[in-house]
Parts: sequence; structure tokens; C-alpha cells
Amino acid sequence: MKEEIERIIKHEAEAVLNIPITDDYKKAVDLIVKHVHEKHGKLVTSGMGKAGQIALNIATTFSSTGTPAVFLHPSEAQHGDLGLLQENDIMLLISNSGKTREILELMPLARRLRPDIKFIVITGNAESLLAHEADALLYTGNPKEVCALGLTPTTSTTIMTVIGDILVVSTMKAIAFTNEEYAKRHHGGYLGEKSREQSNNG
Repeated sequence: MKEEIERIIKHEAEAVLNIPITDDYKKAVDLIVKHVHEKHGKLVTSGMGKAGQIALNIATTFSSTGTPAVFLHPSEAQHGDLGLLQENDIMLLISNSGKTREILELMPLARRLRPDIKFIVITGNAESLLAHEADALLYTGNPKEVCALGLTPTTSTTIMTVIGDILVVSTMKAIAFTNEEYAKRHHGGYLGEKSREQSNNG
């Protein structure tokens, strides 16, 4: 059991270390800062299944660190929820295959409502239609899943989460997000208490 756990950890760690680093990371952060912090739009994330859960997590993490963000379910978007898109919003779309039907359908629908909408894409398929439509493409490197079947989203979702963390932390630095601002967004719990202490000590 110990050897198997070590194998899984090594597999996941190697996949993280092999995430392709390109100029599109800077482009993505610049787009988020421009649309959310300069033009007062918001970040709208979307994905289906496990990728959708990662997209939701990214949205909530962004919101808690000074960048207003919401999750839009791609299926619900076709039944009215697309209406949350406002002028100057920017979208972050996640699909490991780059072929997720609901995400591919979401792009033209979003453009029809907001012709100038920009798309940041996280995908494991750099040759997909989704990737080619991206204004900033964040390629996962398409690592092999650590799942014994090679099917269950495991390593791919780890990489998506790390890429999300890169965007969040880089954006926090770009907007000079402070302990004081963090405390304003975290009234309760340990993090709220800790952020207030750090703000007061600063």
C-alpha cells in the first residue's frame, strides 16, 4: 500500500512539474486585471462534470481574493442563466478534452450576447476547437490519469486546480491585494480571524 501511495504522489507531482509555462499565463492575468479591475466586469468560469467543480472552486477563490467571479453552469446557461453575462465580463472555460459539447455550445451563445467577450481556456487538447478559440490558452500538458483505468479525472483535475491557483496568486500580486482587503471578505472562521490579526499587526 505504501509503495502504491508513493507511486500516485510521484505521478501527480511530475505532472504538476511538467505543466507547460507559456506567455499566455501573463496574457490571462492581464485580461483578468483589465476586464475586472479596470473595466469593472467580472470573471465567469464554466465547465462540465469534474471540470465544472474545478471551475466553481476557482471562481470562489478569486472572489475571496479581491477579483469578483461567478460560476456559470454551461447547461443552465442555455436556459436563461447566460443572462448573468454583463459588459466587460471575461470567461474562463475548462475542458480537458477540449470537446465538451456544452462548453463548445456556450462560446457562440456568449458571443451572441456579448460580441466582445474574451475567453481564457484551460484544456488538455491544444489542437481542439476550444483551444483555437481561446484568447489565452493554458495547456495542461495532457498528463496521463493516475486512475488505474486511465479514465477517471484525477491527474487532469489536479493540474486544472494548480493552473487555477497560478491565476489567482498572480492576479493577487498584480492588484496588490492586502491582508486588510482579505479580512473584509472573511468575517467568520479561522481565516477571517487570522487575516484581521495580520492586518492589525501590519
